[in-house]
Amino acid sequence: MNPQAKLIFITSLLLGTTITISSNHWVMAWTGLEINTLAILPLISKSHHPRAIEAATKYFLVQATASTLVLFSSMTNAWYTGQWDITQLTHPASSLILTAAISMKLGLVPFHFWFPEVLQGSPLITGLILSTAMKFPPITLLYMTSLSLNPTLLTTLAVLSVAMGGWMGLNQTQVRKIMAFSSISHLGWMAIILIYYPKLTLLNFYLYAMMTAAVFLTLNSMKVLNLSTLMTAWTKAPALSTILLLTLLSLAGLPPLTGFLPKWLIIQELTKQDMAPAAIIISLLSLLGLFFYLRLAYCATITLPPHTTNHMKQWRTNKPVSPSIAILTTLSIMLLPTSPMLTTII
Repeated sequence: MNPQAKLIFITSLLLGTTITISSNHWVMAWTGLEINTLAILPLISKSHHPRAIEAATKYFLVQATASTLVLFSSMTNAWYTGQWDITQLTHPASSLILTAAISMKLGLVPFHFWFPEVLQGSPLITGLILSTAMKFPPITLLYMTSLSLNPTLLTTLAVLSVAMGGWMGLNQTQVRKIMAFSSISHLGWMAIILIYYPKLTLLNFYLYAMMTAAVFLTLNSMKVLNLSTLMTAWTKAPALSTILLLTLLSLAGLPPLTGFLPKWLIIQELTKQDMAPAAIIISLLSLLGLFFYLRLAYCATITLPPHTTNHMKQWRTNKPVSPSIAILTTLSIMLLPTSPMLTTII
């Protein structure tokens, strides 16, 4: 892709995100979401492969539908209450429509079917943007309207997302699809706590984005797209494979790594809100996700060719680990001791 074109698209992504997260008016928030959608489409379809074009088409149709519902929800609210302010979404029907629209934008169950397919058709770096940066504006809209949303509906969507994200990721061999189902599962954890402790949703999102960025950048550096290639990666890049192992275990939420922190705080808060059954259910369902993270980690570090696949043994390269991967991985595995400080901030 032309560097000038890429610069324009990345700048548009930043602009769209900034407009949405800093707006008070629904029309401005909708404008930012539309700019984001249009800016990411060329990045998805830049390879001109039929699968990439299909992914871009699916993404456009889903996001256009969701944006229409956001606009419809805000107009209905303005019709009944005279308010265009994002925080004043008081009409029950409007809040239900908005929840459906944002769930569609994020990929929460039952509106999740597009996300694995789109991620599978995108390059790894575009997949990283779709999994992290593109989810930030919708989450900020949920954060701003959290007082008006329906707790039962959000809890149901959250539990279903954690269940489906874990269940459907079990049988995958494509790394990008596994990361898509991982994202759906993490979004469930964010959605369940949104009404009771919105700042915890944002903290969970920041930590999730950091760990996912570390995983995607490592996979991109190793040029890995499926499990059979990942099995041969240890001989080629042992340092990166070790980094990947630790980051995946952190994403799974195992102590004493960073990923354990948001799960611990969310379970604690749910228990305080007399929602112990919900906490138990999502904790048990996250074991499904733990299985496929362990499977990825096993493929990355424990299996050695040529016993497992027909791939030729790779030459080991002494290419240094990129500083961004090093910094993100360090944060992804070592932030748990700072939890008292983080809890005082939020």
